[in-house]
Amino acid sequence: MKRNVLISGAGVTGLALAFWLDRAGFAVTIVERSGSFRQGGQAVDIRFVALDVVSAMGLREAVTEKRTRLKGMSMLDANGHEVQRTVERTYSAGRLDSEDIEIFRDDLCEILQNALGNRVGFIYNDSIRSIDEHSDGVNIEFASGSTSRFDLLIGADGIYSNVRKQVFDAESEVVFPLGVVLALFSTPNIIDLTDWQIGHRVEAFGYVIYPSLDQKELRIGVGFEAPQPPLTRGDIEGQKRLVAEHCVHLQGDFPRFIKAMTTARQFYYNELAQIHMPAWSKGRVVLAGDAAYCASPFSGQGTSLGLVGAFVLAHELAQSSGDVTAAFAGYENRMRPYVDLNQALVDPEREGPVPDALMDAAKNGIDLTDLLKESI
Repeated sequence: MKRNVLISGAGVTGLALAFWLDRAGFAVTIVERSGSFRQGGQAVDIRFVALDVVSAMGLREAVTEKRTRLKGMSMLDANGHEVQRTVERTYSAGRLDSEDIEIFRDDLCEILQNALGNRVGFIYNDSIRSIDEHSDGVNIEFASGSTSRFDLLIGADGIYSNVRKQVFDAESEVVFPLGVVLALFSTPNIIDLTDWQIGHRVEAFGYVIYPSLDQKELRIGVGFEAPQPPLTRGDIEGQKRLVAEHCVHLQGDFPRFIKAMTTARQFYYNELAQIHMPAWSKGRVVLAGDAAYCASPFSGQGTSLGLVGAFVLAHELAQSSGDVTAAFAGYENRMRPYVDLNQALVDPEREGPVPDALMDAAKNGIDLTDLLKESI
């Protein structure tokens, strides 16, 4: 009889987990609070060993075809005038001559979802209301009122994980705020920006703008110092007002972006933080990706951590012969040094860029050669 697994969250980590666990013979269901596949989002990077994982999934060609095509970046002043330009790098991707693949989050998720086939079940527009964990399974009550039992529950539901809050103690002790807000929204490409990125940064405030792959949309990210007290997470109108207030000094085209933001359907606001947990599992419940070990967008490694973690967790579960305690221990033993290196990339007190030695150690900090040969 197949072991059945519930994954909370249909982001990169959750979809990658579903891919590997389905391949390993598990019966997989994903619950996602959004009503459908989530469009929008920033460009993300797939780097080093995560590229090997994508290759093992047979998705390297599909990911490469959807990579961003940015040719460079201009830095602007507050009036919208160019003060610097480069064709060597961008804010979002780093060096353009590297082997890294930059791809929009929704494009990557669509590739992963299309690779799943028909065996993986999806429950959209729902979430987990309660979790009752036992030695031989996990009873789940959904917000919709339905109930079901699973052999395992995996929380891949982001930095403010619902699964983590319900199962693990001391939520406030594992979330380490970085004191910065990141707001992301999409607008029509009202300035006809083509294959180019523009940005602005002064002290704790900055923005970055670049077009979608088809050049029809702009993806805009605005960062600034986190307010005190923080805004309610569900107060979208308040969040948009706060973004507008922090951008009121910007001239040039930026007032047009803010006007478009007020009616934007795709809007994301979060106070950046890292997640540091003493353990990523409890009984038959385990966390993956940002829910367990968010390094924050500042690391540039969040997507790679999610892809690598999904592969390692699925591999350990597939090899465990039903011993979830051993599987979860193997997952942590392999992943935690890699996670620690990548989280160390983000240090608010560091002056200047990340040292090359630390960056190289973080990107190459896990050896999956044997596991990838075995695959799943």
